[in-house]
Amino acid sequence: MDKLTAIRIFRHVAELGSFAAAAKRMSLSPAAVSKNIRELEEHLGAQLINRTTRRMSLTEAGSLYHKSVVRVLDRLAAVDQSVSEMKATPAGHLRVSAPMTFSLTALTERIPEFLSAYPEVTLDLSLEDRIVNIVEEGYDVAIRASAKLEDSSLMAKKLSTMRHVVCASPAYLKKHGRPTHPRELEDHERIAFSLSTHTHGWPLHKGEETHLVPVQGRYKVSSSIAIRHALVAGFGIGMIPDMYVREELAAGTLVPALKGWHGPEHPVYAIYPARRFETAKLRAFLDFLSDILKSA
Repeated sequence: MDKLTAIRIFRHVAELGSFAAAAKRMSLSPAAVSKNIRELEEHLGAQLINRTTRRMSLTEAGSLYHKSVVRVLDRLAAVDQSVSEMKATPAGHLRVSAPMTFSLTALTERIPEFLSAYPEVTLDLSLEDRIVNIVEEGYDVAIRASAKLEDSSLMAKKLSTMRHVVCASPAYLKKHGRPTHPRELEDHERIAFSLSTHTHGWPLHKGEETHLVPVQGRYKVSSSIAIRHALVAGFGIGMIPDMYVREELAAGTLVPALKGWHGPEHPVYAIYPARRFETAKLRAFLDFLSDILKSA
């Protein structure tokens, strides 16, 4: 038995629901398909498929085996493709999902450079803050700024780190006082990012000490740009990625509100399906992202 061939035959049988259909798909005889499935079951010591005269179905062991071999076969096919494309010119359509504010701050100004470098690539960049289903919605890659990835079956490449700072305008702090400990933030107006994973509180750190600040302010908004506007206007104190307020911090229109304390740090990942692993167009885009975000 050629085990890899038998596994591929099993996958086709499982997904097509028919020995005959699998035989046609693979240009084999039905007898050859049956023989490979039988030998694979004997090798594993487990029945994978329930067979009757009218229909077939996967056993519990067959369902588990199918899920596992699909990942292996898809990864193998993707690796084969990536090797064959090592010298290929990046070309084709690339669909990318990325967070709105992150992209407008760190990415979109540089996109023309990528397209100029690879004239045979077309790019569809979707800017939205929702978590898209990459596989079901047909994306090649998505950018995620999160400490937790939702799907372990996807590939992930770390691009950068997003650091959060608690800040306010000098005018606000002059009027309301500068807090010296996170617990004092409860006496201040706190501006909340409604799409944050920290909706229940801001986790602030100083050395080994951690304090969770409740977020119960009067203003909650789904845009970090809107938070920046409110901070500059002197409305309150907010926790925001430092890359979104870098210019304001440099100019002094915003200042850190809690000296010695810092917010969470989230890795920024490029997430993509294993079956598209490093095609020429994707590899070029990942290299581009790594280059422009390594100092972000």
